[in-house]
Amino acid sequence: MADSTAADIVKGVGGSGNIESLTHCATRLRFQLVDSGKVDQNAVEAIPGVMGAVPQAGNRFQVVIGGAVQSVYNDIKALPDIDGGAAPSDGGGDDIASIKERERSKGVRGKVAWIDSFFEFLSDSFRPVLGALLGASFFITFMALMATLDVIPDWNSPGVTLDPSWAFINLMWQCVFIFLPLMVAYNASKKIGADPWVGFAIMAVLMLPGFLALGDGVEPTVVFGVDVTIVPIFGFPLTVFDYSSQVFPPLLMAAVLGLVYKGLRKIIPPNLQLIFVPFLAMLVMIPMTAFIIGPIGVYAGAALANLLAAINSFSPFIFAIVIPLAYPFMVPLGLHWPINAVMLLNIQTLGYDYIQGPMGAWNFACFGATAGVLVLAIRHRDHQMRQTSTGALAAGLLGGISEPSLYGIHLRFKRIYPRLLVGCFVGGLIIGVGSLVLGLENGITTQAFVFTSLLTIPAFNPIGLYAIAIAGAFFTSMFLVIGSNFRTPEQQAEFEVARDAAEAEAAAEKVSPASVEAAEPRVIDASDAAPAAAVATVATATAVAERIALDIAAPLAGRVVPLSEVPDPVFAGGVMGPGAAIEPSGDTVYSPGAGTVAAAQPTGHAFGLVLDGGLEVLIHVGIDTVNLKGEGFDVKVKNGDRIELGTPLVTFDRSVIEKAGYPMVTPVIVLNADDFGEVVPVTEGTVEPGASLITVDPK
Repeated sequence: MADSTAADIVKGVGGSGNIESLTHCATRLRFQLVDSGKVDQNAVEAIPGVMGAVPQAGNRFQVVIGGAVQSVYNDIKALPDIDGGAAPSDGGGDDIASIKERERSKGVRGKVAWIDSFFEFLSDSFRPVLGALLGASFFITFMALMATLDVIPDWNSPGVTLDPSWAFINLMWQCVFIFLPLMVAYNASKKIGADPWVGFAIMAVLMLPGFLALGDGVEPTVVFGVDVTIVPIFGFPLTVFDYSSQVFPPLLMAAVLGLVYKGLRKIIPPNLQLIFVPFLAMLVMIPMTAFIIGPIGVYAGAALANLLAAINSFSPFIFAIVIPLAYPFMVPLGLHWPINAVMLLNIQTLGYDYIQGPMGAWNFACFGATAGVLVLAIRHRDHQMRQTSTGALAAGLLGGISEPSLYGIHLRFKRIYPRLLVGCFVGGLIIGVGSLVLGLENGITTQAFVFTSLLTIPAFNPIGLYAIAIAGAFFTSMFLVIGSNFRTPEQQAEFEVARDAAEAEAAAEKVSPASVEAAEPRVIDASDAAPAAAVATVATATAVAERIALDIAAPLAGRVVPLSEVPDPVFAGGVMGPGAAIEPSGDTVYSPGAGTVAAAQPTGHAFGLVLDGGLEVLIHVGIDTVNLKGEGFDVKVKNGDRIELGTPLVTFDRSVIEKAGYPMVTPVIVLNADDFGEVVPVTEGTVEPGASLITVDPK
């Protein structure tokens, strides 16, 4: 199954030869393609395990997988024709524009290549360490929970000494955050095209104990609220600073290192590059990073942190509302990465962070909307969306990761975002009001960087207010989505038609229809059937026995209408298959032939039948009549029933349908037309039940 998914994704993006490179983040496969026009986006999104797809500028294409992205990535890289991201092409499909694509490509992302490159740089600099950050956040939560239960003292407060056993556990998360600059330097340097170990080494200089020792005995100076020590080195001022947990300096360093590497490779002969490019790059970049880039990164991060702190200090109430309302727009653009860096800086300089609490309101509003979609998917028997929303909800509630929900669901259906924003507002409002009532100067805070999930609730203070806020955000979004649906009425009607047909076809595959050879003429008792049923039955059965054209009788009286005139694009476009439609003059639907009921919808609006001879037929009574939820319909059969030509399937109350404003035109569709020859429907005139409506030639 995994190999099939990997192969189908590669085929959907245009084949292995269309792939220049492939990376992945916490939830998405990131393709750099030769020609994005070869992508068949609809085919990719239909692959089991795929939550969505995101076209971007510059021949970039992202496939949303969720928590299993690493496994799918490994499966793709293990395919025989994948070698470093490129191999002989096996072709591909055409790019298909859709509403989903337009939603995702709003704004500059997906349209301006350098902006996409910038955000890809940010994302790929952090992406490989997300697993380590997530693991560390669970250790932090555990320590916070132990402190809340008074098992240990306030573990993250200055001057607190822990027992060696607990101190060791504390080191399990500190290792990730202290050395985070080295991890980011490695990833960012690799992304920019430089030697990642050179970038690692350059940043490592600033983290050596000896670097900090240069400032021993020197009085620190406060710059942007940060204590720094300035030491003269050969007459030049060197800012000595603790770079632990800093991410702005390594990002800036890597960006400049990429330019230096590119320049050095142009001027140094290829046979000397292995030796001199790394050496000269380090010779240039170590002093530049220590004297210029590092301090700029520190000051830039501190300035941004101070700006946000000023807003929070001015009004924690406003801040608590603005942050969750801003995040739904920042995350798709990648603007949340710098804010994450500010959170880390806050914890390092202040000992706490005030952004993650309001951010939790956004995350849980996002997860609540996903939960609402899951409820509707179960209710509407939408198996693909149920799979997508289940995976996205698990990634959110357990891991605090919003991308599967965002890209797999929310950006695909425009009705979700307004309801999600209401949840964000409610969660932020609860935090803001609660902060005022409780006199919280900085609002909800946390002493460590964590992913906002159910498992990390104990990391926030006060826990009670935070829990109430995220619950409010979650359930507000959830109930709003459930109450109004995530699809428009038109989308819902289109989905239900496709679902009913798919269910009928799937049920038909489980039914063993009478073989052509075994079929024998039969005459039914016409007392409870349509007047012409007996004669038509003999004719149909004889046709089956002689292997000539099969005949589908009219299931109800009325005027024949071509499918192209049915007021539903799914039927009119022949998506479900060929057939005909009837504008009914009566109120009873009869079986169009002898066979078995494969799927009888309890609402009475649709029936899937398998007729003797193997024809699979869908009868859809009216358009959008599923919305009546069975009102006005009296179903006469159930799944598995044996039927004869003229057996009543359902009676309907015309006045109920007319009052609701739904068209009564009834399509009759051949679902498995590919298994037969030409399908010739009657296209005009009036018919009575049992009269010939569709002729199907054998293959």
